[in-house]
Amino acid sequence: MKGFTLIELLVVIGIVVILMAAALVAINPFRQFAMANNAARWSGVTTIMNAVSQRIVDKKGSLDWDCNGDGTLDPIPTTAAIMADPTTLPTGYNICGCLISDADADFDDYIAAMPYDPQTGSYTSCTTYNTAYNIARNATTGRITICAPNVQLGETICITR
Repeated sequence: MKGFTLIELLVVIGIVVILMAAALVAINPFRQFAMANNAARWSGVTTIMNAVSQRIVDKKGSLDWDCNGDGTLDPIPTTAAIMADPTTLPTGYNICGCLISDADADFDDYIAAMPYDPQTGSYTSCTTYNTAYNIARNATTGRITICAPNVQLGETICITR
């Protein structure tokens, strides 16, 4: 009679399971997802910083903008504030209106949509968003820092210009 015995089949299955476990440990999908999330955070922070920098250039160096459309100038805060819609996060800093125009705005779009943290942020429009990224201006030097506080793998994601 030709064929495999039960012992032979169990040994082969055991070897396959061990190889699959070793491959899973080597690939480490949780680390891969964390690295992908951090890459998205780097991209989002960089996109916002580039848009803010371009707006500052267009405004001839001014850091005070009317981002809310209420007629008052809103300086970039000197302490870290989460960039978010003030109706969902009253302590946040609403920068969306200065970077993304609506149909009747008198300036160009600097970005098409507000980038946001892939795990904790959200964006629907400038009236409902929370980037989960912080922005702050150094009171002495005037340099702007944008950070992603919800990073993974112990990485630090901050850009200062």
